[in-house]
Formats: sequence, C-alpha cells, structure tokens
Amino acid sequence: MRSVINLIFVSLFIIWGNVVAQDAQSIVAKADAVVNAPKDQKATLTMILIDKNRNQKQRIAEFLQKGDDKRIMRFTAPADQKGIAFLGLPNDVQYLYMPAFHKVRRIASHVKNTKFAGTDFTYDDLSSFSYAKDYNAKLLSQDNQFWVLELRPKPGVNKDYGKLKMWVRKDNYYPAKVEFYDKGGNLWKVMERRQIEKVGKYWVSKEMEIKDLKEEHATIMKLENIEFDTGLPDKLFTKRYLKRAK
Repeated sequence: MRSVINLIFVSLFIIWGNVVAQDAQSIVAKADAVVNAPKDQKATLTMILIDKNRNQKQRIAEFLQKGDDKRIMRFTAPADQKGIAFLGLPNDVQYLYMPAFHKVRRIASHVKNTKFAGTDFTYDDLSSFSYAKDYNAKLLSQDNQFWVLELRPKPGVNKDYGKLKMWVRKDNYYPAKVEFYDKGGNLWKVMERRQIEKVGKYWVSKEMEIKDLKEEHATIMKLENIEFDTGLPDKLFTKRYLKRAK
C-alpha cells in the first residue's frame, strides 16, 4: 500500500513539475508575443551613453521593425555617427554598414557579443527580441505584480549569457526587467523597461536602460514618434537600403 502511495506521489510530483515548466515557457512566449505584437513599427530613438564618471554622449537613430525578425537601426546624429546602421534578418543573419568604408559586411557569429557602436547593446542583444525559442524557462517566484523566471540557453544554442532572470508583469505579460549573468554565474548586465504604456492597441516601453556592471557603463534609450502597422515594405530590410544613409 505504501509503495502505491509513493508511486502516486512521485507521479503527481512529476506532473506538477511539467505543468510548472510548461507554464514558465508559455509566460515567456506570451511576453515575446506582446513585445512583437505589431505587424511593423518605426520610431525615433534617443540614446544616452553614460560612462563610469557620469559623462554623457547622445545619439539619435531611426528604428524600423517588421514582425519579430526584421529590424534596422540607423544613426542620424551626431555627425561622426551618422549613417552607421545595423540590419537584423531571419535565421540570425546580421549586417553592419559603416559609411566611412562604404561597405556592408555580414556580422560573423563569433563577434556577435561585440557592442554596437559604443552602446551597451551587443549585436546579439539587438537580435534577441524573442526569448522563448532560444531559452528554457523556469518559474522562480511570483507576487501580485510579477512572475520571476530563470532562462537558460537551450541545448545547442550558443549564447554569451549563462542565464537570464526576467520579471514579467502579470497584468499585460510585458517583460519589465531582465538580468543577464555570465557563464560563471556573475551578474553582468541589467536591462529595465520603463514608461510601459499602451499606444493604440499595443503595449510599448518608451524608455529602456541597460547597464553593464563590469564596465560601469549604461545606455538609456528613449522612443519617440512611434508608429505601428504602417505597411513597411520588405525592400526596406535589405543590404541595399542599409547603405542609404541620409
């Protein structure tokens, strides 16, 4: 009788564990879906770079995204950064355009941990707007406001981060905070999304900050002039368009 009870207990424990794991993964998938809900979007980005001495530099960029796997970011100011552009395409294909060399080059996988144009966003960060496909999620805790999840790279997925810790809002599934840990388990970066508002039918964060704790450097990114579902054509997300600095 006792063995039967033990077997039932073990079975229920396994089922409960699978349900929790599935719930955590579905929470991340829903968070991805909320962030990438618009058919397309465009915005003006004001980026403030802050070094360890609190010195600041400001940059302006245009941002275009279609679906969850096509995006362009192009600097329009200041003059020494104007025209530098990043293009992300499906299947983790990325390109960089440097106006000084008049050449588009593909970003190799082994340099995707390099920071984009002095910001605290690596090329991999710029392409990682979807987490569910690359990470396995586990629910760590929850309260009335947030689910707190641990994300670890799936087998065969190469990431510079050993794990992530994500806070997802319960009211709208928006990921409000992400901590990035290195492979040694040390906290490396912290990303916070602020001014989370509903614009039309979509939730959006109008201000994002990412801090590199190792380099004592931060980048604040503010979104302005946001437009959704304007019918951006595919021709905008090409190497040819990447070179059209204005």
